[in-house]
Amino acid sequence: MSLKLGVIGTGAIGQDHIRRCMQTLSGARVSAVNDINPDSAAGAVEKYAPAARIVVDPHQLIASDEVDAVLVTSWGPSHEEFVLGAIRVGKYVFCEKPLATTAEGCRRIVEAEMKHGKRLVQVGFMRPYDTGYRALKAVLDSGRIGDPLMLHCAHRNPRVGKNYSTDMAITDTLIHELDVLRWLLNDDYVSAQVVFPRHSPKALPHLRDPQIVLLETAKGTRIDVEIFVNCQYGYDIQCEVVGELGIAKLPEPSAVLLRSQAARSEAILTDWKERFIAAYDVELQDFIGGVCEGRLRGPSSWSGYAAAVAADACVAAQGTGAVVPIKLPAQPGFYA
Repeated sequence: MSLKLGVIGTGAIGQDHIRRCMQTLSGARVSAVNDINPDSAAGAVEKYAPAARIVVDPHQLIASDEVDAVLVTSWGPSHEEFVLGAIRVGKYVFCEKPLATTAEGCRRIVEAEMKHGKRLVQVGFMRPYDTGYRALKAVLDSGRIGDPLMLHCAHRNPRVGKNYSTDMAITDTLIHELDVLRWLLNDDYVSAQVVFPRHSPKALPHLRDPQIVLLETAKGTRIDVEIFVNCQYGYDIQCEVVGELGIAKLPEPSAVLLRSQAARSEAILTDWKERFIAAYDVELQDFIGGVCEGRLRGPSSWSGYAAAVAADACVAAQGTGAVVPIKLPAQPGFYA
């Protein structure tokens, strides 16, 4: 019997998740849909899930007997409300990042989930499901390059819209590195600093781009992450780990090597959805399987909280240029 999913939010990522649940994944179907824009909800249902019911009130969708589990893909500031609503009625919920827009909001979710007594929340950090990152972690866990000493990373987008702000380079872009690098190293952050190189003329005047985030972990590993969201040439994710015995690098996405017009070349992706499309599929399939088994395995509320605590420090560091401490409480045994 298929798991019945209710989806709150039918923007780009919401529609993409509805499509994959209905056309790519197994074990689930979308039974109910909500969006603040009724036309968007109607369009998503017509295109991908014609048998799904449009529910005007998101809390009615959460409480509905026609919904076994909830996908929250709405506007970021609404996530906390809907995740807490799902916890209150004891339903599993997959929440796209951010789990909440503040660390305190994430903390409230953690506390509500622990009070409920069972893990109900999975956060939409998809990079731990990417084959490249999994391969890189396998090398690190094997000890082949010894203990990690330094990481050199980059997160580049060809361009961003006029509503993109300097702090969003942390809260919308770096947030993925903040989660996946913590998972990769099995380590927590203790400090952050942000420095700004020469301003790119391709960036709008209000946006400070590029920027470099410098992180230190509890074990002493140093990390630098270049965030360059107007790089023009493509969507490019890089991660190189320098260990005491060698170097391990995130593999490039597979591409055809072309020899043509007196040049040898490989195409570079320009769309983040293409770069991680397989990871999104595996991520949601894992959520569906976890719900059916009664045991979630993916990124937890604590993962969302840890990333938010680090992000808050990075945003503070943007404004000062100083080294800002990151103070994360000890992880509760509930999330071990």
